[in-house]
Amino acid sequence: MRGIGKLRGLGSLLSKNLGEQPIIDGTRGISNSTDLKSVLAEKIPQQQERLKAIKKSYGSKQMGGVSVDMVIGGMRGITGLLWETSLLDPDEGIRFRGYSIPELQEKLPSAIPDGEPLPEGLMWLLLTGELPNKEQVAALSADLRSRAALPDHVNATLKAMHPNTHPMTQFSAGVLALQPESTFAAAYEKGINKMQYWDPVYEDTMNLIAKLPALASTIYRNVYKGGDLIEADPNLDWAANLAHQMGFQDQETQELMRLYQTIHTDHEGGNVSAHATHLVGSALSDPYFSFSAGLNGLAGPLHGLANQEVLSWLFRVRDELGDTPSKDQVKDFVWATLKSGRVVPGYGHAVLRKTDPRYACQRVFAMKHLPDDPMFRLVSLFYEVVPSILQETGKVKNPWPNVDAHSGVLLQYYGIKEQNFYTVLFGVSRAIGVLSQAVWSRALGLPIERPKSVTMDVIEKKFSGT
Repeated sequence: MRGIGKLRGLGSLLSKNLGEQPIIDGTRGISNSTDLKSVLAEKIPQQQERLKAIKKSYGSKQMGGVSVDMVIGGMRGITGLLWETSLLDPDEGIRFRGYSIPELQEKLPSAIPDGEPLPEGLMWLLLTGELPNKEQVAALSADLRSRAALPDHVNATLKAMHPNTHPMTQFSAGVLALQPESTFAAAYEKGINKMQYWDPVYEDTMNLIAKLPALASTIYRNVYKGGDLIEADPNLDWAANLAHQMGFQDQETQELMRLYQTIHTDHEGGNVSAHATHLVGSALSDPYFSFSAGLNGLAGPLHGLANQEVLSWLFRVRDELGDTPSKDQVKDFVWATLKSGRVVPGYGHAVLRKTDPRYACQRVFAMKHLPDDPMFRLVSLFYEVVPSILQETGKVKNPWPNVDAHSGVLLQYYGIKEQNFYTVLFGVSRAIGVLSQAVWSRALGLPIERPKSVTMDVIEKKFSGT
């Protein structure tokens, strides 16, 4: 990811996505401490006062009207959540605490020179609002390693499941199997001041995120590799250990895993996995319960399975047109797909109106490591062809590729070919964003979520004049 703006040939690609914005975030301020929890503890009182001031000054202000289409259409476009860790801009893509992906490529520490930023660095940023230095990232990595071992009863739970159980079912069940260790649940049962809720939620968040590489890799090895488990390497970071414990020891695959786990962490609060985690957590369910709910939403075909659909599409193209189709052949294939009433998977986005910067990151990685791979060349050819065709139809608001247009091809190239496992990898990453927000939701005292619903009868009576 590092140095994306320096690569030739991608200037126009990035110019569609990236812009300069002033960063306004009350969590700013630099700390030299390598202890994440103490840095976070310093930030929380400031943010609590900030939220009080916002309520006092702006609590009665209107954020925008709600149409019947919004009510019926899944609340799309309704501004109704406070989500501090990231914001999705239609033109610039996701910003993590105000920083764009290209900015973070330059600012977050990596494990090797000119390598991918470490997800631990992004986790520090999401929790504190400040960019970490190398020492702080190293300290966080060490803390996560110290919490990473799976309890024996979780391994037993996974082994007891039917061998045909989907990996996402096992992943969600494995998270729930960890729930008896919840620090927050124990503290709440004993009685804890609500102003201190964030502290045990933080401990649960750290413990759960730390264990996800071991949990995910155990499922992978059980399902696909005969149950031959691999111990964690005490010298590797969080994402590299995930690749290592899955059975991939080479540096490039570990670099890919750092990239994948970084760019999928968060996508503001309205997507299904983030919103489900937030909703369940708002009832003061502990992070194990709430994150499991988020995973169950992520497992849906309209959310976390998109990269699998892209791969299936690319395989169909390859089967019909061969490894090296011409641009005209691809154009004809795309038009035939659209005229049959189907969509081109991997293109378009509910919010974005430009090329997804997460797509651009993966493209740079592929150009560096696998420029001659036939599947990558096919992805590149589609990028040349599809946007103009979709624009020509006049029916598509965003004709540009999203993150899913690329990720499956990279995983396939490095030997992670088991498509049913891809959503598990997505879920491991998503934990960093949604659980960082869970800490802040409790620190800010956000209430239980309870929107108002109406019936069709109410709508008809309101607007029919009867």
